[in-house]
Amino acid sequence: MIPLKVYVDPDLCISCGACIDLCPEVFDWNEEGIAEAQVDEVPKEFEDLVQEALESCPTSAIIGEDISNADEEEDVLSMEEEKEE
Repeated sequence: MIPLKVYVDPDLCISCGACIDLCPEVFDWNEEGIAEAQVDEVPKEFEDLVQEALESCPTSAIIGEDISNADEEEDVLSMEEEKEE
């Protein structure tokens, strides 16, 4: 498996709970009752379950991002941009 970061689009999530049922170590409910990822990077031991959650989401609200080729300089720049906002 590849190193993965996941995000749940709150506009697409219908709160079915499938992702939370499959992998409660990574997904949980937020204050608005929408699923969200609870980790910055998916731990290796949960990658298969997260992939299954991603594929099972009825609205494709879970977005997976391959972070295996993340450019450190690019990451630093994006972090600096966030601080400015």
